[in-house]
Amino acid sequence: MENLVREKRIALGMTQDELSALLDVSRQTIISLEKGRYNPSITLAFKLSKLFQCAIEEIFIYEEE
Repeated sequence: MENLVREKRIALGMTQDELSALLDVSRQTIISLEKGRYNPSITLAFKLSKLFQCAIEEIFIYEEE
């Protein structure tokens, strides 16, 4: 699943370390998420949505296979 986590994080001037600390996940989770190698749990998706102040659909782009 494609996502705009990296773009949203950079727009807020955050590092991967800062984002991972705010979300209580590892930096490796953020790296994998940004590279599209990891689909987040629904809880993590909601936390990102709240932090970035936008809808989940504005962060994650779902494409049916």
